[in-house]
Amino acid sequence: MDFQIRQAITANVLGSDATEFKDIVNDAISRGEEHLLPGLGVFLETWWQASNEDERTHFVEKLAEKFAN
Repeated sequence: MDFQIRQAITANVLGSDATEFKDIVNDAISRGEEHLLPGLGVFLETWWQASNEDERTHFVEKLAEKFAN
């Protein structure tokens, strides 16, 4: 992902509160448009960097569960 995309997405959401982030994520998922995926990726990357090991483990376990055959 191009670094300028990260900066643009970050600038667009700077100062947003939890409700606004929830709305952004729900809207991106409900639309199902692929051009919104980089924004969700930036959110995930930011969350991952701010999370502790227990939170990360829980997250990847949920992912593995959802993508299990």
